[in-house]
Amino acid sequence: MKTLFLLMAQYDGRVVIPIDVVCRDYFEHLTLPKFLRKIAAGEIDLPVTRAEDSQKAARGVHVQDLADYIDRRRATAQKEAKALAG
Repeated sequence: MKTLFLLMAQYDGRVVIPIDVVCRDYFEHLTLPKFLRKIAAGEIDLPVTRAEDSQKAARGVHVQDLADYIDRRRATAQKEAKALAG
């Protein structure tokens, strides 16, 4: 199955998922401020979008960007597992 379609089902077809929801669902070991710091520092390669240019605008992650991030993490895990096995 495609990650994108699974995420669309999980989030009821939303295009942009609120940043706090992404943090809660996929980075539960991090607080929201720590999650945002890791993104800003480039430690987590996940683009954050804003509804408008204002600093107070709602932030979120586009569903395609989250799907791509999950797929990249999966590919890394598969390479590591293959290296360990053989």
